[in-house]
Amino acid sequence: MPHRPFERLSAFVRRLCFRAEWYLVFLAAIIGTLTGFGAVGFTKGLAAFEHYVFGLSSGNLVIGVLAIPVIGMFFAGLLIVNFAPDAKGHGVPQVIKALISRGGVIKARVGVVKVVASILTVGSGCSAGTEGPIVQIGAVIGSVGGQWLRISREHMQTLVGCGAAAGISSVFNAPIAGVFFVLEILLRDFSLKTFTPIVVASVFSAIATQRLLGENVAIFTVNDAMHGYQFVWIELPSYILLGAVCGLVAVGFNKMLHKGEDLYDAWKVPALLKTVSGGLAIGLLGLGFVFAERSFFTDMLGQNEVPAFYGNGYSTIHLLLNPDSYHLEDGYKAMLLMTVVLIGLVIIKGVATTFTLASGGSGGVFAPSLFLGATTGAALGQLLEALSLIPNGSTPASYALVGMAAVVAGATHAPLTSILILFEMTRNIYVVLPIMLAAVIATAIAQIIERDSIYTFGLRRAGFTIGGARDLTVMRRITAASCELTALPPEPIYASDPLSKLITMHAHHHVPDFVVVEEGTGAYIGMVTAGDIRTALLDREAIPLLLVAEVMQTDLPLIRRDETLDTVMDKFAKHEVGSLAVVSPIDPTLPMAILTRTKVMQRYRQALEES
Repeated sequence: MPHRPFERLSAFVRRLCFRAEWYLVFLAAIIGTLTGFGAVGFTKGLAAFEHYVFGLSSGNLVIGVLAIPVIGMFFAGLLIVNFAPDAKGHGVPQVIKALISRGGVIKARVGVVKVVASILTVGSGCSAGTEGPIVQIGAVIGSVGGQWLRISREHMQTLVGCGAAAGISSVFNAPIAGVFFVLEILLRDFSLKTFTPIVVASVFSAIATQRLLGENVAIFTVNDAMHGYQFVWIELPSYILLGAVCGLVAVGFNKMLHKGEDLYDAWKVPALLKTVSGGLAIGLLGLGFVFAERSFFTDMLGQNEVPAFYGNGYSTIHLLLNPDSYHLEDGYKAMLLMTVVLIGLVIIKGVATTFTLASGGSGGVFAPSLFLGATTGAALGQLLEALSLIPNGSTPASYALVGMAAVVAGATHAPLTSILILFEMTRNIYVVLPIMLAAVIATAIAQIIERDSIYTFGLRRAGFTIGGARDLTVMRRITAASCELTALPPEPIYASDPLSKLITMHAHHHVPDFVVVEEGTGAYIGMVTAGDIRTALLDREAIPLLLVAEVMQTDLPLIRRDETLDTVMDKFAKHEVGSLAVVSPIDPTLPMAILTRTKVMQRYRQALEES
């Protein structure tokens, strides 16, 4: 029976002469607004927590750099282990997993724990970003709203996408990039039916955020001196090189992060101890960095109370986007030293992010990718300037900006999103062309080396089908129950029956494959396929002597009615059979029908025509 609020909403929309699915637009506006409020609350809470904890430790190196990350990770791990294991990691893969395996259903407590755990993780200085948590928060808002209204599986995925787009739109003040983040990375569906509500959610989120903050500014502003920068053709080889280098950095970051997850998964200690060890490793890295900074490159990266790679790293990125940061008094040697420092920061940031997320902390990988891109671009730009290979009017700061887009594109395999998000975040039109070039090159390099992005690598290894085509999106929205099922013969088939019985039944019922059940209980024990019968017919004299048990297959998978067609087709692909048994939703041991490969393909074709 339909849920009453949903019933009323649908009736109201129909009275306004909208098509039935256009009620999603109204829901998208609500989800976008709520996510905008949630994102502002999250960022304000994070800023307040950072100010408080590092204010307490002001002047005390051991507490501020070493102890706080350990304490923060301890409490974050405590929450995650006891209340919501899905809240660990960088958020986006968990949303993709929910879309693939659960039709977009996410528990509300995951969002709550994600908020608190991410504030504890990032706010204590551990290396992670805020976009992953906010994407997951928005996705939870969309999912919970859809569950409350009992939205269909197809529209549930759209609502989850609305929340995710709204999260990106709010945290980066980038509504266009928020839309393409969802379409390019999460849903991989650019149909108008999906596009429209996601755009609405992203716009309403940006409006709500700007209204609450009282301003409409980008996160990363550029110094006035950089507005005089003009891209010239002579820099083309430099930006091509930067794109290639950033592609390699993105792949290295991807592999390092997932190798770290493998090592932590193989470590047989309590989960909370793993999380604390990650915080301790970051604290030790921080102490080493502070001592090196004071000894060798004082003031080169500005005066910071915490190491440059701590937290989301935005303050360091701001510094690298300022052309004045590269005006070094000691000339050539200072340029080379700064290049070495920046390369070191690339490595340290990757290692710190790996310890944070692989050990069980909570946060995103988008901000670390931006940091890696900024430091990589700045290092290459500084090196080119030291070698007098940068033309007059150019600056290493422009290479830092372009590097941000390139590493994000290489890590996520989403060049369109990275180009748009960097443009919206900086609002600098002078580097759009090199951003586009470097992002595409970085993506191509990353895909040649590694087929999966930083978001899909672990999911594919866990057995989830990750695809980029529209047909996969369609198949994930259709369940086996919507296909035409073939009824079982009225007379049950037991393992003790003679094989000749099946040959007789085939002539009467025209059923090629037969389900074998247990006598007395009716539970599924195997199948005899048309191929099995054909093999037996090669020796006709033996047929009267053969029993069903001697030819049936017992290793074929079963199909649930709520399974999506991508999962069903994966089962067919692993077994060369034309039919599989569909089990009862009440008792998964009882077969109720047969689903053929042909009927699955017919339903898929019908869905394509409908969409």
